[in-house]
Order: sequence, then structure tokens, then C-alpha cells
Amino acid sequence: MKIQYWLALFLFSVQIGYAQIPNEKIIPIDTAFAMAGRNSTHLHLSKSVTETAHKAVDAAKNMRLPSLNVEIAAMYLGDGSIMNRDFTHAQNAPIPHFGNNFSLEASYVVFAGGAISTTIEKAELEAQVAALAHEKNSMDIRFLVAGHYLNLYKLYNQKKVFQKNIEQTNELIRQVKAKLSAGMALDNDLTRYELMQQNLELAIIEIDNNISILNKHLCITLGLSAETTILPDSSVQNIENLPLLNAGLINDAIAQRPEIKIHSLKKDLAEKDVRLAHADKYPSFAIIGAEHLNGPITFEIPPINKNFNYWYLGVGISYKLESLYKSGKNIALAKTAYNTADLAYQAEIENTQTAVHEAQTNYAEAFDKLQTYRKSFQLATENYNVINNRYKNDLVLITEMLDASNMKLKAELQVVNAKLDVVFNYFKLQREIGTL
Repeated sequence: MKIQYWLALFLFSVQIGYAQIPNEKIIPIDTAFAMAGRNSTHLHLSKSVTETAHKAVDAAKNMRLPSLNVEIAAMYLGDGSIMNRDFTHAQNAPIPHFGNNFSLEASYVVFAGGAISTTIEKAELEAQVAALAHEKNSMDIRFLVAGHYLNLYKLYNQKKVFQKNIEQTNELIRQVKAKLSAGMALDNDLTRYELMQQNLELAIIEIDNNISILNKHLCITLGLSAETTILPDSSVQNIENLPLLNAGLINDAIAQRPEIKIHSLKKDLAEKDVRLAHADKYPSFAIIGAEHLNGPITFEIPPINKNFNYWYLGVGISYKLESLYKSGKNIALAKTAYNTADLAYQAEIENTQTAVHEAQTNYAEAFDKLQTYRKSFQLATENYNVINNRYKNDLVLITEMLDASNMKLKAELQVVNAKLDVVFNYFKLQREIGTL
């Protein structure tokens, strides 16, 4: 019994141990992009819209196919009545009671003023717009993931820095307590460091909460379970391989940015609407044919109990008389919509030029800030070491030690943030160009 008891206790302890192990995953940013592409609900939605647009193209192409209609009917015919024009002297007119009707009609439009081909071309353009919208949404999702990912990395680094500074603060508290026991320090000195320690611990709580929020966002976007803890890969902060700026980025953006392509296609769509408005002014020509088999023959008196078969083949012409007084306004409306689409296209080019220039400027500025913060951290570290040695030798006050420690903490955080800001601004620039 004792063996069974200890065995059960051991298994229970192992299960608890496994349950307490967090589901941590180190995910490189490229892998995060790929997972978001596969699992994002927003991308599934835009992909479905794209597939629907392609189906609409197939449906539009059906307009080029001939129309076929078949009708088959069997019926019971009641007797008729013959009477004078004043409805007097009615007489029964026997009719064969079984009636049948078969008809096969076909038509093929050979000319409709270009409406059919224009409608198909318009559907194809709408499919391209949907595909570009999906591409744009994919880049937006990747940029969103990049922002959350880098902020998460930044928070983890900040947490390490704060934990390190808590250790330093604890050591300083130990030293102050020792000096306090020897009568070489005041209670106020100890209070200051303990207050600093409390502020650092509160900052870690805030960091942990922000980590939890960003982790939740990423888990949903990447399609991971809510229990997963995402750990950014340290390789993301390697900025040595990031490309430098070149002068042709604005031209690249005009050629590749999905928003510009979408507005260009919308301008083409507006041009198709102008053509469709003009098509209403033209008649429609179609080849028509039919086969009919009806019985009995009721247009003879008395009715003939036989089937009557006839067929025809010819050309049909259809013209909307209303187009004579409606098409002018419809054409004017379509042309106005085209001008609006053209202005929107030009405005998007201007927005792109501004956005790319801003992203270029911020990307270059991020490198400049990093160099400045690195130098500041170097100077802050040297200053901290000097002040710390002087404090140990009772040559400076505790306030100077606190200032040096805070300055070093701030400089260290600035370097961490600046490196990730360089990466973020690189992704921002790629997004504005349209190559993310």
C-alpha cells in the first residue's frame, strides 16, 4: 500500500509540474508573418472576396453563350362555347380534351454595342481590385504583427533592464543598511532606495501587463492557443544587414504600392462604365430560332385533333427607345465618375510620395538616434562607475549615486528601444513602398 501511495503521489506531482510549464515558443518574425498569412481571419475574409470576384468573371462570361429555353406542357382542355356578339344563343363547341405543348427557343446576341465585352472586362478588373485589396490587407497584417512583435521584444528587454536595476538597488540597500548600522548613513538614505525599489517593481508589473496584452493580440492573429507565450527571436534586432536608403524609393512605391494599383484599376473601371453608358445608344442584334409542337389545333373551328409543328430561324433586333432621352445623362454621370476616379488616383500618388518621404526620414532618423543613444549609454556607464566607486569610498552623497543610477537606466533603455525602432521604421518604409 505504501508503494502504491508514493507512486500515485509521484505521478500527481509530475502532472502538476507539467501543467505549470508555460507553453513558450520562440517565433522568428518571418515565421510570424507566415503564420498570420495562414491563420488571420481578416485575410481569410479578403481571400474569400477575391474568390467571389473570380467567380463573378466566370458568370459574366456566360453572357457570350447562347440562350436556350425549353417548355413542355400537358393539359386537359374543356369544351368551348360559341355565342352571338350579344352573348345570346350559346352553343357547346366540343374540343379534344388532351392538349400538349412543346417549344424550344434559342437566341445568340451578336452585337450589343460592346456591352457584353465591356461587362466581362469590368468583372476582370474588379477581380484584380479584389486581389490587390487582399495583397494590401496581407501587408497591413504583417505590419501589424511587426509592430506588436517589436513592442513585445522591447518590453521583454525593458523587463530585463529593470530586473537588473532591482538587483543593483538591492545591493545598494544592503550597503546603505551596513553604513546605517555603522552610523555612516541616515534613515532617509535607506528610504530613498527602498522607494526606488518599489517604483522599479511597479514598472515590472506594468510591463508584464503590457506583455500579456500584446501576446494575446499576436496569439489571435497567428492562430495560436491562448496559453501560448510568444518569445521574439533575438535575431530581429540585428540591424547590420538592413539596407541603406536610395533615391529611387518613391518611384518604386508608385510602381508597387497596392493602393496606387487599386486606384488605377478603379479609374479603368470608371472608363468601362462610360463605355457601357454609350452602349445603351446602340440596338442589339441576335440570331434567333425556335421549334414548336402544339396540339390540338384550336385556332380552327371545329378544332382539329392533331399536332401542329412549326419552326423558324432569323435575326432579331432590339432597341431601347428610352435611351434617346436617358443615355445623355447617364453618359455625363459616367464621365463625372471617371474624372473623380482620376483625381483619386492622382491624390493617392501624392499621398504615397508624402508617406514614403516621411518613412525615409524616420528610418534615417532612427539610425541617428541609435548612434546618439549608444554614446549616451557609454558616457552614462562611465559616469555610473566613477560615482559608484566614489560612493563606496564616501566621497559623494547618496543623491549623486541615485542620479547616476537613473541616468544609466534611462540610457540603457534608450539603446534597447532605438535598435528596435530602427527595425520598425524599416518595416514601415517597406509597407509604404508596397514590398513588405
